[in-house]
Amino acid sequence: MSFIWFLIIGGIIGWLAGMILGKDIPGGVIGNIIAGIIGAWIGGMLLGEWGPKVSDFYIIPAIIGALILVFIVSLIMKSMRKAS
Repeated sequence: MSFIWFLIIGGIIGWLAGMILGKDIPGGVIGNIIAGIIGAWIGGMLLGEWGPKVSDFYIIPAIIGALILVFIVSLIMKSMRKAS
């Protein structure tokens, strides 16, 4: 059951990062989950473990890491569209 919560919280964090930046994450729900999980990892590496913790995610660093990831992915996708 904890794995399902892990996926749900990862998806919510990825979705929230996309909403804050106003950018769509490629891949829909799966993309949101991946962005949330990778973003949580990036945030944990950059900011450490602080703030409220839900299902192995420290929420504040996870959201900040997901924002960074979504921003970088949106820049890459934008440059790929211009190159085509």
